[in-house]
Amino acid sequence: MIDYSHIPSPCFVLEEARLRANLELINSVQQRAGIQIILALKGFSMYSAFPLVKQYLPGATASSLNEIKLVNEYMGVKAHTYIPAIRDDEFDEILERSSHLTFNSLSQWERYKDRAMNSGVSCGIRVNPQYSEVGTDMYNPCVPGSRLGITRDLIGDTLPDGIEGIHFHTLCENDSFTLERTLEALESRFADLLHQAKWVNMGGGHLMTREGYNTDHLVQLLTAFRQKYDVQVILEPGSAIAWQTGVLVSTVLDLVNSQGIEVAILDTSFAAHMPDTLEMPYKPRILNSYHEPVAGKPTYRLGGMTCLAGDFMGDYSFDEPLNVGDRVIFDDMIHYTMVKTTTFNGVNLPAIGIWQEDKTFRLVKTYGYESFKDRLS
Repeated sequence: MIDYSHIPSPCFVLEEARLRANLELINSVQQRAGIQIILALKGFSMYSAFPLVKQYLPGATASSLNEIKLVNEYMGVKAHTYIPAIRDDEFDEILERSSHLTFNSLSQWERYKDRAMNSGVSCGIRVNPQYSEVGTDMYNPCVPGSRLGITRDLIGDTLPDGIEGIHFHTLCENDSFTLERTLEALESRFADLLHQAKWVNMGGGHLMTREGYNTDHLVQLLTAFRQKYDVQVILEPGSAIAWQTGVLVSTVLDLVNSQGIEVAILDTSFAAHMPDTLEMPYKPRILNSYHEPVAGKPTYRLGGMTCLAGDFMGDYSFDEPLNVGDRVIFDDMIHYTMVKTTTFNGVNLPAIGIWQEDKTFRLVKTYGYESFKDRLS
């Protein structure tokens, strides 16, 4: 059990043992299926945990030069790189720091192919299989008019000279049966090109660490695909790596009654520190609370500390009334949360710490005025 009273607030707390358990499961999948599973920095960029990640995963994928540099520095490898639109003034450094480079469009490939083919980097093209079961359009790369990847009508019967890989990413926290249906759609459009490829990157969204996920089915799917097309298969899950590995610790700063609604204002912000809760949207779980209001129990609408009117989430019930100074612990806040924080309204970023396997807490980083100022000019 973690004693949250001795942890600063607000603070992201990674549980090292839970991260290791996820990595062991993921490593089991990649070993059994004969594939590569790599870390997606867009979902988890906590580089203080990369020494542990490196024990299990062979690499990482990046979508910007800054992420590439983080992969190089803290994973100790060149990056698998996919950037929707590449800046010309960054291209040479991207090549130098990458082992694989996926192009988003044929026009970008034509613009950069000579430099890319002379670099020794393995190049690929992102395709759009025009099939996705993602329910939220903001996270669906296959919506009509999507800028991510090329559809089959844009490419001929052969892969462009110099293209060795095919990349697709159409899942978001889905299971292996969704992947199976996605592969059917992919093969119906691109099977001939898959036979020409050396590697296929199936992107992220494979939530294999979620309870109930059928990893045996996933292994069977990936093994069959790899053997059918004689390709190296790469997965780059974002959420699965850090799924259920930590929390965001917050504290009640004030309690107000607003037209009959009890409101607890916290020292954190949904808009600045948990933007996915408003973007997806989803209602985060809170330890030792009821996810939905319970009649007769103390019930509160939780509000962030910024001036944004919509910076709130509600409603939750508790067994006992909240008091100023009480801790409110948001569960599963390590993936796709830390990477999206902002200093909107000048609020400090949450600290970052690790609950280590020896049952001690290590404070990794804190933020203050300089972090806010450095984002502005």
